[in-house]
Amino acid sequence: MTILNLAPFLENTPIEASAPCRLDMGGTLDIRIFHQPLSWLSPCTVNIALNMRTRVRLLPFEPGYVNVSSRGFEPAAMPLDSVPFDHPLGLMFSVAYYFRSGGVHIDIESTSPPRSALGGSSVAAVALIAALSKTIEKMKGTAPPNLIQTALLAHSIEESAAGVPCGIQDQLAAVFGGINRWNWPGNIQAPPFTREVLVPEKDSQNFNRSLLVAYCGVPHTSKDINGTWIRQFISGGTRSRWIEIAYYSNRFAEALKKRDLAEAATAMNREMAIRKEMTPEVLDDLGDRLTAAAKAAGCGARITGAGGGGCIWALGEPEKIEHLRPIWYEILSSREDARILDCEVDPVGVITET
Repeated sequence: MTILNLAPFLENTPIEASAPCRLDMGGTLDIRIFHQPLSWLSPCTVNIALNMRTRVRLLPFEPGYVNVSSRGFEPAAMPLDSVPFDHPLGLMFSVAYYFRSGGVHIDIESTSPPRSALGGSSVAAVALIAALSKTIEKMKGTAPPNLIQTALLAHSIEESAAGVPCGIQDQLAAVFGGINRWNWPGNIQAPPFTREVLVPEKDSQNFNRSLLVAYCGVPHTSKDINGTWIRQFISGGTRSRWIEIAYYSNRFAEALKKRDLAEAATAMNREMAIRKEMTPEVLDDLGDRLTAAAKAAGCGARITGAGGGGCIWALGEPEKIEHLRPIWYEILSSREDARILDCEVDPVGVITET
């Protein structure tokens, strides 16, 4: 297929799209390797979209070339037909290659810390797909993918580029926003997922008072930890632990739906303890202190994504979160770059602007 030259169109009409990152509970169950064998348990993942959005802006560039720039990475410009998918920015190159889009500078601006385990690269891919789809729609009159198609496409491209099994919860949170339970039927006769809104948009502002999110000051290494979990699960050695994780993820979702934050916190802490037992490296010393402090304050605490650095989030009654906040500040002050993140629930998913 001929390479599209986006430069002439973008000279006059820069395109921008943005999407939210997420917190999660029951992550990893969104990987097919886990939820298909466990389908008899009705496994689910809950995610909470945050207003730390990733913005992708498309600008004109040299025809036949793709230029990608993003904070925390060295910018890279390459011919479209030889872009490497295994590059640090390889996912963005993969999306551009799928759309056969050259003559474009992809400028990425994320308000979440780099490699913070909040789903940043997947969010950027969703925003890029939305931006390129809008550009091609305006240039050629073709219909863009709908929200579900956007999530499925972003996941498919990421899994292909990564060469390892990947979950889809990051893409779903980025596309839909809000606080949702994602059910994984694992049945070829059913859709790959179903969505249940756990907290309506009108209630999300009140819910913000029950959340606390901390960046631990070091980047996460989820690929290594996810790989360990996959190998353990396939071998059968930890399968009983994942049955427990599926149970506590459903228990968390039901508690959240009933606004029983004490029950939700209990489920979080138990799920976190199981993951720590399987892979102690999901938490370092600072992470251990944060989660212990949250539990002592009557809150739940959990890694984001697969842990191993990145972020930890807490959930609890508003007064308990307020009690926990200065304690976390003190713990985080011991490490450079570690901090409480200023964020709220984002009820809106991916947005495209021209």
